[in-house]
Amino acid sequence: MAAKKFNYKNALEEIEGIVQKIESEEVEMDELTTMVKRAADLIKQCKSKLKDTGQELEDIIENLDE
Repeated sequence: MAAKKFNYKNALEEIEGIVQKIESEEVEMDELTTMVKRAADLIKQCKSKLKDTGQELEDIIENLDE
């Protein structure tokens, strides 16, 4: 089974949904840990994507002068 491709926008939307649920106090205590772990994983993936994209942009800009 192939891994689902990471989508930054979808990840942000999922994080926002998790935060809204937690803030509305609709989350049962048993779900809280799972939701926080999922949000942390998504945040880590988003940070990595931002870092990679930043590096790609720097590389493109550097190559413009050649």
